[in-house]
Amino acid sequence: MEGVPVDYPIAVIEKAKRMEQLLQRVDAGESLADVCADLGVLVNEKRLATLQARYEAGDRTWKALLDGRFGHEQKAHSALRAWLYERKEQDETLRAPQLAGEIEEKYGVRLSEGHINYLLRKRGLTAPPGRPYKKPPPAETTPETAPEPTGSLGQAGAFFPRSSEARDGAGRDH
Repeated sequence: MEGVPVDYPIAVIEKAKRMEQLLQRVDAGESLADVCADLGVLVNEKRLATLQARYEAGDRTWKALLDGRFGHEQKAHSALRAWLYERKEQDETLRAPQLAGEIEEKYGVRLSEGHINYLLRKRGLTAPPGRPYKKPPPAETTPETAPEPTGSLGQAGAFFPRSSEARDGAGRDH
């Protein structure tokens, strides 16, 4: 593609060329609705006027119709993502703050912790959501083998009956 600006993605260039075709066909007398349906674009009368003005001001070339809004630079490129996934698989205990620091040191790119977690979650490399599980108590002190509490809590159950049969029914209106 000779004479094409290299900093535009191919899709943006193709869109500008379709807009040029639209303008030329509408100028030739075809209806806007028919041309839009044929080219697979949606352009209303107001947008058509804007495109015509840009096209005329740009010496009637498709380059005048290039739209500069085509996304942002991708920081987390494929090599960085591959390294991130491999690093996380090597050491599952690593968390986003440590990974962010390593990425910045290795690649010179600052990724947010949230974006790192997003990338890891897409690959299923994150820890389950929520708080980590508590470690179970040591085997020798299970609830069945735990010693009876002493002191003021030793007879706490005496004040709270265990079932409705133990209650005397006082204070109830039936």
